[in-house]
Amino acid sequence: MEEKKIDRINELARKSRTPEGLTPEEKDEQAALRKEYLAAIRANLTAQLDSTVVQYPDGTRKKLKKKP
Repeated sequence: MEEKKIDRINELARKSRTPEGLTPEEKDEQAALRKEYLAAIRANLTAQLDSTVVQYPDGTRKKLKKKP
């Protein structure tokens, strides 16, 4: 995710804590940005786990598998 979008998420979070709050348009933008951010985090974690290998004491190595 672009640094610019992360900065915007933080900016909206700070503004939401002020007395004026967020406008309905800003709330929608914040929700969309958060959704995109979480999708990026999940994709990065999935990619990392896909390349993870467990090495056992006997020297054998096995990739992690997804649960059914």
